Order: sequence, then structure tokens, then C-alpha cells
Amino acid sequence: MRRALAVTAVAGAAWATRRALKRRIGRSPLWPLPALETPVSGHSPRRALRALIVSRTQPAEGVLQLTLESTDLPAWTPGAHVDVTLPSGLVRQYSLCGDPADGGRYTIAIRLVEDGRGGSREAHDQLVEGAELELRPPRNRFELLPAPSYVFVAGGIGITPILPMLRAATAAGADWTLLYGGRSLDSMPFLDDLAAYGDRVTVHPEDEVGLPDLAPLAEAAPGTLVYCCGPEPLMLAVTAAVPDPAAVHLERFAPAAAPGPANPFTVELRRSGRVVEVAADETTLAAVRRELPATPYSCEQGFCGTCQHRVLAGAVDHRDELLTDAERADSMLLCVSRAKGDRLVLDL
Repeated sequence: MRRALAVTAVAGAAWATRRALKRRIGRSPLWPLPALETPVSGHSPRRALRALIVSRTQPAEGVLQLTLESTDLPAWTPGAHVDVTLPSGLVRQYSLCGDPADGGRYTIAIRLVEDGRGGSREAHDQLVEGAELELRPPRNRFELLPAPSYVFVAGGIGITPILPMLRAATAAGADWTLLYGGRSLDSMPFLDDLAAYGDRVTVHPEDEVGLPDLAPLAEAAPGTLVYCCGPEPLMLAVTAAVPDPAAVHLERFAPAAAPGPANPFTVELRRSGRVVEVAADETTLAAVRRELPATPYSCEQGFCGTCQHRVLAGAVDHRDELLTDAERADSMLLCVSRAKGDRLVLDL
């Protein structure tokens, strides 16, 4: 009898131990390494949204305009963009160009880039009316700040974040002008919408009148803010033309030139118990994926946030166009950002 009781007690203890161990491993899959807070782990902390494509139009040659509807779409402000997950899983960023007052509806426009990385081609070929899209809630790193006057400069598809700014500036009673350039009139979307603003808008097709004259930017009234979105050469020219750099606000759809030389450094992958060396001529993402091939990524340009990971130690040279200052305090995008020093520790 005593033997049976002893066997029962041992079996019960073993069952309790296995259960406790299972819970412990669940909290930290690499146990017995110390459990850490939930990592960013290669996905945006923002919740996914679902929206229906209710309209597909072509406002200009090579430009696709989509209207999306859902009862779950958050409010947004002029200058905001959304991350769109394409059918292949690629994540791309598109500025919201509709009216923020139009609740439950987003409008985006996508320029077809024939020699691009494939996202725009996929969007043009596969995003059809009636299809459902996955989005992430809007971000805004191009916010329209209060000012008595504005000068807006847009190049091509760069008109998209500017459109809602024009509505907001008009409603606020601010003085403003828009210089809108493009390769040709046929390639420039939303010309009909802009016609309603009369002589506040200057349309500048390059095939007819050449490159725009930016010299008048230097003569803007004190307190005027300059907002520009377009190709990098246009933004560099606008920045050079404005005497006060603090007055210039830019929205890029390609990464800026790397700010300085890249140095080699070491990355400790704390959860995995591994150390990788990042060469001067490779990205942090490429080096990490040598050890952890399943590390997710998408745009490789610092825009989408798919490769965002928590930084446990070390100073980061942030080279992205996405993260907020608060997010940069404890995370980085592996595809473009690097170490300022010789070592980083990641929650991977």
C-alpha cells in the first residue's frame, strides 16, 4: 500500500513539474535563457486592419487610385501614410490623399514603376475592385504644422500627401501656393481637383516648360513653411533654395543618402545566444539572416517596419524614414540602421 502511494506521489510530482516547465518554456522559448519582455520580433506592433477596395480608377497615365472602405479605419491627419500588405506579402507605404473628414474611407494612389522592386506592378495587376486589403493604422511623419502661410512643392506622385494639406490650409485661412511638377500633363494625377484652387496652383510639365524655377522660395515671407514631396533631386533643390532649413519639411518615397560612412560592428543576438559580425558593406539585416534565416523583412529601405526589433544595449545610427522618436529609443530597423559604436545587443 505504501509503495502504491509513493508511486502515485512521484507520478503527481512529475506531472506538476512537466506542467510548470511547459509554462516556463512558453514564457521564454529559449529557456533557460532569462525571459525578456515580448520582443518586436519582426512585426509591426500596430494592429492589422482589413478594408474593401470599393473603387479602382486611373487619374493619370501609370497611376492607380484605390478607394478603401471599412468601419474599422482610424482617423488620420494630412501627411499620413498607411502600410499596405500586398497579396504576395510585400509591405508598401502609400500616402493618404482623400479627405480626413470622410470617416470609414481611405484613398491612395500608386504610381507604376517599371524598373522598381515589384510592389507597384503587383498593385496594378492584382488590386481589383471587390478585393480585401490588409493595412496597418496610419503614421504621420509629415504632419502639417500651423503657420500663417505655406509653399507646397510636389513632384509627380508626390502630390498625394499634399492634396489633403491644401484642404486643411484653405480651411484654416492660411495663405498658400503650390508648385506641381511632372514629366508631362498626362502623367500628373489630380489636375482636375487642383483646378478648383485657381492661380494658387502652378502646374509645371517638364516636357513643355523644363525644370521649375525654385528661386522664389528664397523670397517667401517670414514664418512660411515649405512642404515638399517628390523625387530626391527635387527635394535637394528645394532644401538648397530655402534660406531657413527649419522651414523645410520633406516626405520621401525613396531612402535618403546614407549619412556618413558605414563601419563594421558586432551584434549579439541575446535570445539565440549567438554573435554575428556586420561588415561595413552589408546591412544589419543581411548579417542577422546568416544566423537566423527566418528573420522577416520586406522593403529593405527603412519604410515598412517589418524588420523592426528591440535593441537591448548599444547606440543606434538610425537611417530609416519610419520610426518615431519614442520607438527609436529602444528599437531599430535592421535593413538600414546600424551601430554608432562597435556593438549592439538585439532581442533576437
